[in-house]
Amino acid sequence: MQSRNTMEAIVSHFNIEGRYIDHQPVRSGLINQTFLVTIESPKGHNCRFIFQRINTNVFREPYRVMENIMRVTEHIKQQMIETDGVYARRVLSFACTKDGQPYYESPEHGFWRAYEYVENSTAYNIAPSADHFFEAGRAFGEFQLYLNDYDATTLYETIPNFHNTISRVADLKTAIKNDTAGRLKDVQAEVDFLLSRESDAGVLVRALESGRIPYRVTHNDTKINNVLFDNLTDKAICVIDLDTVMPGSSLYDFGDAIRSGACAAAEDEPDLNKVEMDLNKYRLFTKGFIKGTHSLLTNEEIELMPISVKVMAYELAVRFLTDYLNGDVYFHTDYSGQNLLRTRTQMKLVSDVEKKLPEMIGYAHEYAEMYAKRFSDYETPNQL
Repeated sequence: MQSRNTMEAIVSHFNIEGRYIDHQPVRSGLINQTFLVTIESPKGHNCRFIFQRINTNVFREPYRVMENIMRVTEHIKQQMIETDGVYARRVLSFACTKDGQPYYESPEHGFWRAYEYVENSTAYNIAPSADHFFEAGRAFGEFQLYLNDYDATTLYETIPNFHNTISRVADLKTAIKNDTAGRLKDVQAEVDFLLSRESDAGVLVRALESGRIPYRVTHNDTKINNVLFDNLTDKAICVIDLDTVMPGSSLYDFGDAIRSGACAAAEDEPDLNKVEMDLNKYRLFTKGFIKGTHSLLTNEEIELMPISVKVMAYELAVRFLTDYLNGDVYFHTDYSGQNLLRTRTQMKLVSDVEKKLPEMIGYAHEYAEMYAKRFSDYETPNQL
């Protein structure tokens, strides 16, 4: 927790008119320190900002992180202005420092940024209803839509090889060879399961590299708690947490959203009978995502949507097992064996997706056809 004097000093470096009143910690998120800061404006009313101290142990080049974010948010803002003239509450608006930078850095205080708090909105860790899951899909789809004409290759790759599943499998093989923590003897079944599906690792990577699917601007952390919902309408209004915005595939975002949101069980659920992919949630998110993208997805992307869920679950299983073999040095664990349980839940999800692929393919085709017929060159997302 930052002291009052420290926070007031940090706020003073930003070009925000008014007087610092107080700040409160925001407990969501595991990487950055986040605070809700209240400012009394010169006109006498209070306004609020989110202040975040960036974890530079995770994001070692925070300047590039912020450059990516500013490029993307400004582009989205301009797209919204051209579409219907409204961007307030629909895209993050960052405050600059008094010297014009979108961040403040000092040896004493660290690396900080600030953006306007989106009032009367809520982020949910678990979708309260089916409609919320549909809305989350639509929001992430529109994120793709508004950035469709942005050259993704101009963005920095802030975490190299983040979704390079081929590279992740190579890391697992190294961990198997080294057996640093002496745990290999207890996980042979898990190793066999994952290596028997090694051919799946390169499906999305090879599709990108061969040009079968396009490089797009991707969010890379498409959990439902990274969407803000309007408190009055329950409609998704804003995508947040843009630290991992990078070049990639729309299928990374789609597959990981389903992997994390359409499974009712926790990532370390010991009872694997509880681990399954909810087809109804898959259906709703798919419908929302395809609607939000406004028919920009290619036929190849549509075809690979169902398999992307399997690839993303497989990738995370590989990462969890790699960390378990290495002695739990990357992912935070609360107890011994947690990474192994995480591995097994993702493996069970992979198996369940394999069984349900025919239905998943059917839904992807159904909604792609539905919205292809509905959209015209003159319609905008807000008119639908």
